[in-house]
Amino acid sequence: MITLIQFFPVWNIPNASPFCLKLETYLRMVKLPYQNKYTANPRVSPTGKFPVIEDQGKLIADSSLIIDYLKTAYGDKLDQTLTAHQKALALTTQRLIEEHLYWVLVYFRWLDPQNWPFLKQAYFGKLPLFLKFWLPNVIRKKIIRQIQGHGLGLHRAKTIYEFGKKDLQALADLLGEQAFFLGDKPTSLDACAYATLANIYYVPIEGLLKDYANQFKNLKEYCDRMQQLYYSSST
Repeated sequence: MITLIQFFPVWNIPNASPFCLKLETYLRMVKLPYQNKYTANPRVSPTGKFPVIEDQGKLIADSSLIIDYLKTAYGDKLDQTLTAHQKALALTTQRLIEEHLYWVLVYFRWLDPQNWPFLKQAYFGKLPLFLKFWLPNVIRKKIIRQIQGHGLGLHRAKTIYEFGKKDLQALADLLGEQAFFLGDKPTSLDACAYATLANIYYVPIEGLLKDYANQFKNLKEYCDRMQQLYYSSST
């Protein structure tokens, strides 16, 4: 059985990491049996990041590379009938979500002074006392360097959230009245889209990014639909 190694869950969603949630959603979508192994120790990952899977004696990191591996090893149950145009659209949409909107979400959680205390308590509140005082700020400084290296973090908060609004608008326009992003049937793109949108809609952090997201009714309905399909109690 596949072992999915990922962060411990917090809040009201299976995982507060969009990449971990993306992979777990994909596994549920293709109905591959798996077991969760929760950890906060990055040393178990070949790249120092999560998610990771262990399968047939191999450790594989990076959600996209893992999905590619699973398609090769167990068949491509979601994307095999997509046209070249649909595959190109899926890849560009994934890049928008994971290389841009994701970093707006990172800013919203880690750098926005309104939200940092809440995230700090949720992520680090159960640590031993001696770790609580220094580890959160060490990790936050690392996140700040990363988001500035990306380029997004060099802008003012207002500009960053405007970028996020435009990303959400593009996703809402692409989805339209469809059930899923590429039509009436779910694809691996939907695992990616749901994972990031769920981390905006379902996490109890309020602020401008969620306010913008709530303006797009079809995205919220889509997120609820994916949640019901793959994470209801009967799933």
